[in-house]
Amino acid sequence: MVQSLEGVKVLEMGSLIAGPFAGRLMAEFGADVIKVEPPKKGDPLREWRHIYDGTSLWWRLQSRNKKSITINLKSEEGQNLVRSLVEQCDIVIENFSPGTLEKWNLGYEQLKEVNPGIVMVRVSGYGQTGPYRNKPGFGSIGESMGGIRHITGHPELPPTRVGVSLGDSLAAMYSVIGAMMALYHRDVNGTGKGQVVDVALYEAVFSLLEGSLPEFDKLGAVRERTGSSLPGIAPSNTYQCKDGKYIVIGGNGDAIFKRLMEAIGYPGLAEDERFQSNSGRAQHADFLDETIENWTKTVNFEYALEVLDQARVPAGPIYSIEDIVKDPHYLSREMIQNFKLNDEEDLKIPGVVPKMSETPGGTKWLGPELGQHTEEVMKKWLTYDEEKVQQLKDKGII
Repeated sequence: MVQSLEGVKVLEMGSLIAGPFAGRLMAEFGADVIKVEPPKKGDPLREWRHIYDGTSLWWRLQSRNKKSITINLKSEEGQNLVRSLVEQCDIVIENFSPGTLEKWNLGYEQLKEVNPGIVMVRVSGYGQTGPYRNKPGFGSIGESMGGIRHITGHPELPPTRVGVSLGDSLAAMYSVIGAMMALYHRDVNGTGKGQVVDVALYEAVFSLLEGSLPEFDKLGAVRERTGSSLPGIAPSNTYQCKDGKYIVIGGNGDAIFKRLMEAIGYPGLAEDERFQSNSGRAQHADFLDETIENWTKTVNFEYALEVLDQARVPAGPIYSIEDIVKDPHYLSREMIQNFKLNDEEDLKIPGVVPKMSETPGGTKWLGPELGQHTEEVMKKWLTYDEEKVQQLKDKGII
């Protein structure tokens, strides 16, 4: 089946999370993604988190559908190889510190000389311009400066983080969005010209802060940490059940609130004039949360969920990964898939998002071994013969 990005050629340079995650998303939908790694050790992600059979399991997922080649980017011959590959590419993804590729004569100005249509996605902590451009940046710093850590956690405790690389992942998604818009402008609008997609980690995070900026500008309001509640939107919180389990309930729609109150035995509150709109409910959020938990603490989680499902009130559990792999809805939507890890065993991997009716994404192979596709790419993309490839190997260029 044809995939939506089939025929799009991508050269991925960089390591770890943000840039490579963008490459992964493109590869999942059919783009031909060539990942450039330094010889010998490769991308440090190969050794991050849990290792199985000598390789990070995260790597196996992050680099699915990509082809790994090794090039010494600090060498002149290696830089010439990159320029030759870029001649055939649509997109270059990089997440080096700003100015690094320019030092290697591989910046956008140099690359567009060999391919005026190249779209260059540049991911960095602070962007390619501005007073902070040369500061080292990681996803954790982007989350902090982007404002999301200030509002994450409980008010009496220090700011906390989400347990995944949120800043990097957001930057990767914006990278893909920007690249697709750039390709549309080049190909559909017919300009034939590429451009730079400049993605900063802190800006990707900052973009999620909803109405925080205008609220501060006009009202001086500063959002703070509020634990599991959602300030100004009520009722919406996490509630403990009789069996010690927690249930998340979103009863903040006007009609939903009425159904919620009736379902848990408070029909009078459903008709109370104070609670007919969110603005009124928000003023009494603590009272409503206490009322709801008075009920949840008298019933077990499964019963509470059954009652709320029947009343058409949004509610659900807080899942661990162990819960996720057993959930029938995840399974029916093919979000938990088994893929061949080797000749003897499978590996569970997440399905692809989003689901496309005509051009679905999918997994063709898991993250490759270091340099697994170097010879293939040199011979097929650059038409080098065996002797030329061996010469590059002998020099340590590949």
